Amino acid sequence: MNKTLGKLRQPWMGPALWVLGLGVPLVLDQTWIFIASLFAVYAIVALSQDIVLGRAGMFDMGHAVYFGIGAYVTAILNTQFNWPILATWPVAVVVAALVGVVLSAPIVKLRGDYLLVATIGFNSILVLALDNNLWGITGGADGIFGIGVPALWHWQLGSAAAQFWLDWVAFAAALVLIRNLDRSHLGRTLYYIKHDQLAATTMGVDTRKYRVLAFALGAALAGFGGTLFAALMAAVSPGAFVFTESVTLFAIVLVGGQGSIPGVLLGTALMFVVPQAFRGFAQYRYFVFGIAMVVVMVLRPQGIWPRARQVQEKA
Repeated sequence: MNKTLGKLRQPWMGPALWVLGLGVPLVLDQTWIFIASLFAVYAIVALSQDIVLGRAGMFDMGHAVYFGIGAYVTAILNTQFNWPILATWPVAVVVAALVGVVLSAPIVKLRGDYLLVATIGFNSILVLALDNNLWGITGGADGIFGIGVPALWHWQLGSAAAQFWLDWVAFAAALVLIRNLDRSHLGRTLYYIKHDQLAATTMGVDTRKYRVLAFALGAALAGFGGTLFAALMAAVSPGAFVFTESVTLFAIVLVGGQGSIPGVLLGTALMFVVPQAFRGFAQYRYFVFGIAMVVVMVLRPQGIWPRARQVQEKA
């Protein structure tokens, strides 16, 4: 199987997939165009989770916090202060990154289960705050409705096709960011910290600083995904960012393959696209995905499509 995965990693694969992807609005109906847009958004958020879990090796089970912060920042600025959607992007990204730093700085020294429990607590706090209409601006349990559509100058991106292309261009930018991260000094350092933190510390690496940076970068990218989600759905509510969403993101990375871009995209498709093809069974997706996660962890603990270095190590 490892040899098969290696053959799939061909230079033409990426461009071919993008040509097919950009042609989606020309051949699919409105429902499937929306599903394809939603895939792009959730893929961005799953990739952000993979920065923390797959590349830095930290058990973050509250990643929906940053997804929700990005969505709510966009919703609040647009509906209450009349900001254009695209103008809210940098604010949402910065706010999510700052929250990531504030929340992670005290806990990055924790290991394994302790870190996991701490991040679960953050997710619970966010949902409670949103439910209780924090500062009177989050709309309580009903959330915020009437979010506007993105616009480029005088071009309103309100159609399903326009929204699709916007989300997929953003998705492409996220992929470029992740690829550049893997090739950067930061990416390589996170990889070595994940696999041998003691050795990295012995070599003089400030592991705490790099782990906080991983949280900040993952939070920023998740916040970006949240802004896209708010614009796509035209509404946000606390129910979209509950603990089960964090569990889903965590499971996507584990099942797909930690640190693997194709693996994360495969996991996202399995979780969010396949259930749409079998809508009558969509309510069982968590049950099925839970079974799949157990099976994968037992039979293939590195994930369905592991990182290239892991494939080479296992070969």
